[in-house]
Parts: sequence; C-alpha cells; structure tokens
Amino acid sequence: MPRSEIARRERDQLVRTWVWVVFGAILLALLIIAAAFWYRVVAEQRLAAEQARTNVLISEIAALSDVSAALSTRDELTDFRTEAMASDLTWSPVLRTITSVLPAGTTVTGLDFTAGGAPQSGDPTLEQGLVGTVTFDSPTPIDIVPLIRALRATDGVYYADGQSVTSSQANLYSYVLTVEFDQTVYSQEYAQEEGGE
Repeated sequence: MPRSEIARRERDQLVRTWVWVVFGAILLALLIIAAAFWYRVVAEQRLAAEQARTNVLISEIAALSDVSAALSTRDELTDFRTEAMASDLTWSPVLRTITSVLPAGTTVTGLDFTAGGAPQSGDPTLEQGLVGTVTFDSPTPIDIVPLIRALRATDGVYYADGQSVTSSQANLYSYVLTVEFDQTVYSQEYAQEEGGE
C-alpha cells in the first residue's frame, strides 16, 4: 500500500477518534446539564413544599396568638399576685402567740399591725414580718417586764417591748406593747403556688 494511503487512513482514524471524543464530551456535558436541571427541579419542588409547610405553621401560630397572649397574661397576673400576696398572714397564730403570755383576766382590746415586706431569703425567722402594737386591759396591775420577756422568748416573735400603761376610773389598766413578728407568720400560700405553676 502506498504511503499516502496509509497516512490518509491514519488521518481518517484520528479524525474518527476525535469525532467520538467530541461527541462523548458533548453527550457527557448534556447528561451533566440534564442531571443538574433535574436536581434543580427537585430542589425547587422541595423548597416549595417546605415554604407551604412554613406558611401553614405560621398561620397555625397566628391562630394560637390569642392563647399565647392569654397564657402570658395569666403568668403576669400570677407573678403579680405572688408579689402582692407575699406578706399574706395567718392571724390565728399571731393572736395565740400574744394571748398565750397574757395573764388570766386580761382582754385584748386593740391590734394595730402592718405587714412587713416580701421574703428576701430562704429563712423566714431572719426577716421582720408583722410590726405593730397590741393593746390589752387588765383589772389588776401586771408586772410587765416578765410578760415582755415571755413574749420575746416565744417562737415567731422578733422583738417586743412595752410602750405605755394607763389606768382608768373604772379600775382598768390598759397596756400597749410594741411587737414585731418574723416572717413565720406569713401563710406562704401564694409563694408555693408560684413554684408549682
């Protein structure tokens, strides 16, 4: 075979090889483009589904905004009540404490007390609770010093002292004592509710 024919066949073979390489590259590029387009379509569909789900959730949350506002208001009111009622008292123990040290025949004629502040620490015996005066009458004179000492030694009494003694024409002696109780006289009812809710 002549040399020119061999060179022509080699060129034809080379051209065919390059044609197949170019065709394969074009086909591969088309496949990559098709795969990318398909992935984009799937991603857009997934995005649209998630956006629709987000819109549904937003509308559900908006529908529950009244409930959320009501719960928030309830929590605020509970906190306000807890703060306002922190010094809620149990009066029976206060009166029992006072009358337990009074001699027989005396009559409590007046109470003038003011509740202290809200508890600040975990130990109610360390903070002042109820502060005021108690007035009582006796048909006979009373040695007030032992009575005050007995009151000071009573559980729940923060401080006690005599304020005044007066006598009337009806042979009655009227005594006024200043008494301070610690915070054990607080009922703690609303503080327990706050912790429970």
